[in-house]
Amino acid sequence: MGLLTSIFTWWSEPTFAARFLAWRRGEPVGTDQFGNRYFRDRRSDRRWVLYNGEVEGSRVPPEWNAWLQHTVEEVPGPVHRHPWQLEHEPNRTGSPAAYRPPGSLLAEGRRAAATGDYEPWQPG
Repeated sequence: MGLLTSIFTWWSEPTFAARFLAWRRGEPVGTDQFGNRYFRDRRSDRRWVLYNGEVEGSRVPPEWNAWLQHTVEEVPGPVHRHPWQLEHEPNRTGSPAAYRPPGSLLAEGRRAAATGDYEPWQPG
């Protein structure tokens, strides 16, 4: 990314100002499985994240979101999941990996034929 993009855009990577704030006042507290880095302000109780790549709030796992929102005070450590629990996945809406149900215009393949139980309304 170019210098101007780094200064003025926030959606593709952390801005220059965010990285400067992290360097100047931030105390690094941890990293999640996506490579996002979490910080706390040395002077106050402010907390923030520097995203690894695309800046998207759904890329923050629940345990780190709870810490960012001051729901929990302790920094999340390794998460021990039950066998039935899935790993956190970011929201895929609007991406090629988004869920497209059968019959969707964006789904691949053909929609199943109508079952014959539908009668369209006819005027008058």
